[in-house]
Amino acid sequence: MKEFFITGTDTDAGKTHVTSLLLKLLAQHKKNAIGFKPLASGCDMAFEQLVNSDALTLMESASVSAKYDVVNPFAFAPAIAPHIAAEQAGVTITLDKLNSAYNVVKQQGADYILTEGAGGWALPINNADYLYDWVKAQQLPVILVVGMKLGCINHALLTAAHMQSLGVNCVGWIANQVDPHMDEYQANLDSLKARLPYPILAISPYSEQTPKLQIYKTLLENFALNT
Repeated sequence: MKEFFITGTDTDAGKTHVTSLLLKLLAQHKKNAIGFKPLASGCDMAFEQLVNSDALTLMESASVSAKYDVVNPFAFAPAIAPHIAAEQAGVTITLDKLNSAYNVVKQQGADYILTEGAGGWALPINNADYLYDWVKAQQLPVILVVGMKLGCINHALLTAAHMQSLGVNCVGWIANQVDPHMDEYQANLDSLKARLPYPILAISPYSEQTPKLQIYKTLLENFALNT
């Protein structure tokens, strides 16, 4: 089983967009893959439960089906930081609870599990722990999604530096063109390629039609897909 954690340089970097494309890529290669969104806020009531649009997108893109609460075990209505939403709901998120939820995902018969984080890299889950503590404990390889917009170089380099300080295995990064009018897009992309300590895996160009990934060989190698 291959497992990856997809994080972002910030909120709205495009983690769901990229994770969905990666799940579809695996499906195209006839791989059994499932998405996991452990924490989600900004949820709406549907079918007598809180559901999150990002988690639903992962479910639609996956080749392995699972119940909603397997894919997204912690769902909260307010569109605020999950640890604050959880506190307001009287729920305590712990590393042990995340481990238990992840074990359920592992039992769904997938060969690939793509776990999407929430917000950026440094996301608190309670008053003491961060989501990256769970990622490190699980020894999950990390894919960093860089939302290509003004300020992305700073966000990307700070995130990478923190990952390195933790000894996390970041296998590479994906550039997601969230701003179609970004000034000097190519120059910023080149700067990131030169400065980030991890290889680029793919580029997701901005598109109002069917989104696509420009895939680098490094991504296929990490996913063990035939070129």
